[in-house]
Amino acid sequence: MQLRYNYRMYPDALQRRALAKAFGCARVVWNDCLRDRKEAHEAGRPYVKSADLSRLRITQAKRTEQRAWLADVSAVVLQQSLRDLDTAYKNFFDSVGGKRKGRKVSPPRYKSRKDTRQSIRLVATGFSLRGSGRVYVAKVGEIKVQWSRPLPAAPTSVTIVKESSGRYFASFVVDIGPEPLPEMGTEVGIDLGLTTFAVLSDGTRVSSPGFLRRAEKKLKRLQKNLSRKAKGSNNRAKARIKVARQQAKVADRRRDWQHKESTRIIRDNQAVYVEDLAVSGLARTRLAKSVYDVGWTQFVNMLEYKAVKHGRYFGKIGRFEPTSQVCSACGAKDGPKPLDVREWTCKACGTVHDRDDNAAKNTLAAGRADRLNASQSAGKTRTRVPAQRDEAGSHRCGRTTVVGIPGREAGEHVKACPA
Repeated sequence: MQLRYNYRMYPDALQRRALAKAFGCARVVWNDCLRDRKEAHEAGRPYVKSADLSRLRITQAKRTEQRAWLADVSAVVLQQSLRDLDTAYKNFFDSVGGKRKGRKVSPPRYKSRKDTRQSIRLVATGFSLRGSGRVYVAKVGEIKVQWSRPLPAAPTSVTIVKESSGRYFASFVVDIGPEPLPEMGTEVGIDLGLTTFAVLSDGTRVSSPGFLRRAEKKLKRLQKNLSRKAKGSNNRAKARIKVARQQAKVADRRRDWQHKESTRIIRDNQAVYVEDLAVSGLARTRLAKSVYDVGWTQFVNMLEYKAVKHGRYFGKIGRFEPTSQVCSACGAKDGPKPLDVREWTCKACGTVHDRDDNAAKNTLAAGRADRLNASQSAGKTRTRVPAQRDEAGSHRCGRTTVVGIPGREAGEHVKACPA
């Protein structure tokens, strides 16, 4: 599997200017190639091939007076910018054609020098790791890197990113093998929420840290200070960076906490089941700030890839599964309940349920049932389907998406959902 390892970079003044030039040249190549393809499409001409764009917008453009400065940066940066454009078009075409699952992908857009995030990508011919602990980037130099942990293998590519806060990061892509953990006999269902971030079927409750809420007072002061600055002034640019840095601190704290919690859950359980939440829909309601603050999608993605890495089983149940309406003791469906009802009594068996505990137990039961059904189907058809690498989610046909490293039994392989 492929994983990314991010490290903070500290380029000096000359290197920052060289990186700024590389960001700009990559952006110009992207925009020029995108413009050619859009003009060809509007004129009814065939799709412009990458080889023609490379020759016209990179090789020949360097010899012109208007684009002579493209030769000041590494050719790898320019070529990879074109490759990234090809990937963006492929994702768009696959989404329109139904080959790509999930939300629809928009067509590529023009990039601006005012974008809050600037980046370049280099393959192995454009960078190298030096014995001094620095990273050499072609036509930039050896950049200081803070190695928070060693790389598990030689990287195949690196993306150098400049955030809106002014921080630089090196994101290495590394091919690694599975690192299975000792097998456990426990399985867990997780009910995600806002006040209580996660309730596990074994009774464990994880409180929501509320990193954004805790930083709101300082953010409010910084944003008020930003709004008072004149547009286009240097003071406004300085104030904007202060706001971006504070937002970056909030995101870093949230990400660090989610990594620790997701690792603990994967380490302590052989199988993990969660509900597929409509996060994008909830983010359009009055709960939007709280939904973004908890970061459900990022947390579930961490559980997903760590399950693949460590040999665990990960499954999502359908978002329309009535986990809050069914009694986990007798299975009777008691009907929908408003959100302010946190505790209820089953009319069939009289069991008193905590809403979140009951939902977590039902999530575990539904996940086990889906896994058993997939096991029986795979056993009959003798179909072995590898774990999905993309984001998991409920398909339109109603089947549950499952990801994980298959075990010894054929039941842990899932038959692919028909398109």
